[in-house]
Amino acid sequence: MSIASGPVTQICWVTDDVEATERLLTEQFGVASWTRIPDVRFGPDTTTLRGVPVDCTLHVSLGYAGDLQLELIQPVAGPSIHQEFLDAHGAGLHHVCFAVDDIEAACAAAEAAGTPVLMRGSMMDGEFEFAYVDGSAGGAPYIELARIGPQMQAFYDAVRAG
Repeated sequence: MSIASGPVTQICWVTDDVEATERLLTEQFGVASWTRIPDVRFGPDTTTLRGVPVDCTLHVSLGYAGDLQLELIQPVAGPSIHQEFLDAHGAGLHHVCFAVDDIEAACAAAEAAGTPVLMRGSMMDGEFEFAYVDGSAGGAPYIELARIGPQMQAFYDAVRAG
């Protein structure tokens, strides 16, 4: 079983300045508008980093280049793979995201393939579930696997519509 198949649904940059990165990517990719979501908290009851519960806060900004979602993440507080990346590499391309139907199966397939699940969590009472796996074998820092429920998809559709 493959870990994920189908098109990439999102590309994400980690940054220490969401506003400046919005301006840059608007110029480079023609993003018409951004939707900022400040202080998104992932608590220890829903999020783990290398299997250990974590509490982290991120600023998130979403925009679209055609049908492709561009995500910007600025770590604010607490440990995360986003803060680790920023500390080690500075701002830059962080992950590509594939939508999956079953996050448990996708994580099991990743682990079976020798690709460790590094960070995992959920939000909106499980409406959105995510897992970041090591993408270095394929040339990307991380791969995000995401199960996107209907409410989250409706939110994304509204962001795309502007």
